[in-house]
Amino acid sequence: MATLDEIRNEITQLDADLLALLARRRQLSLEVARSKQADQRPIRDTRREQDLLVRLIQQGRALGLNAQYVTQLYHLVIEDSVLTQQDYLQRLVNPAQAEDETSVAYLGPLGTYSSLAARKYLGRYAEISEHSCNNFTQVIEAVEKGHCQFGVLPIENTSSGSINEVYDLMQQTSLSIVGELTYPIEHCLLVAVPTELTAIDTLYGHPQPLQQCSRYLAQHPQIHHEFCDSSATAMAKVQALAAPNVAAIGSADGGKLFGLTSIASGLANQQENMTRFIVVAREPIEVVPQVPAKTTLIMSTNQYAGALVEVLLVLRNHQINMTKLESRPIQGNPWEEMFYMDVAVNLHSETMQKALQELYPLTRSLKVLGCYPSEDVAPTEIAPALMP
Repeated sequence: MATLDEIRNEITQLDADLLALLARRRQLSLEVARSKQADQRPIRDTRREQDLLVRLIQQGRALGLNAQYVTQLYHLVIEDSVLTQQDYLQRLVNPAQAEDETSVAYLGPLGTYSSLAARKYLGRYAEISEHSCNNFTQVIEAVEKGHCQFGVLPIENTSSGSINEVYDLMQQTSLSIVGELTYPIEHCLLVAVPTELTAIDTLYGHPQPLQQCSRYLAQHPQIHHEFCDSSATAMAKVQALAAPNVAAIGSADGGKLFGLTSIASGLANQQENMTRFIVVAREPIEVVPQVPAKTTLIMSTNQYAGALVEVLLVLRNHQINMTKLESRPIQGNPWEEMFYMDVAVNLHSETMQKALQELYPLTRSLKVLGCYPSEDVAPTEIAPALMP
């Protein structure tokens, strides 16, 4: 019988082998992207993905692995393959994004959700120089003035809704949206020293996470809330105090940067708590036809009944899927609204260009804020009839 050390050594070797195989698989994904470059085939082939998962589930069951385990694992593998191919094709047509080093501005110091989102989006393939800002205006200005190549801004949250300040700033800036990502927000109770929940009497946090966790916090009325300008500030405060009666609310990953540990997780009212971020730059980018794209527009409609309906009918008639519609007041024009609209179509496609030709006469103003790759890779679905 093998000793515990021998078993662990074998596991360590298997993990190293798995990493080498995953790296090789990623390299093959790049070869697939190069082959698709010539004939402009779409990156995703959902039928092949379904067949792959069905075959892997069958093979996994024969090896004692359940279907859920295999499916979850390969959803991650497929997502990595899709994003790897997408990044390769995008860098070919956007040389400015192909650099090995880049700089990014975001709200708050290291450890905020914005900083974690920036690392996730830009840190996959490049070394990043990070610049923290005190407010969203500074993020915009850092990119406008050329101090940073990119800015990362939260635009909406599934729990607390739209970030109106960012929408208002996008009315004024000349920057273009060049990317997006959705980042999971998992609020945790973070402490600096070993303690119990019953010992905590002061909780530091940004108002938005505190609001998103209101139901959990209502169960602990003895805890006093101290508002901070960011989650990172709250975590830094708890780190400095190093006391058993204080805690911060933030992410587990952010907490690790401050030496904090989580004693409670999943605190949000809405368990599927996600924040969508946009990435802005001074120049727009091109999205290759093989990559799923989104286009963001800002417009004001004519002032008569049914004006907005006419705009929406243009989209319907061209079978363009609208994924977001947000209204904001026009600054300096009381009772008039600007409409922000996300549509799931490439700006340079024939469909979108024809739609724009019809939209311009129906609007008082219309501006394209950006066309960018969709970062959301929907998990491959397997129809029940295909399940082994």
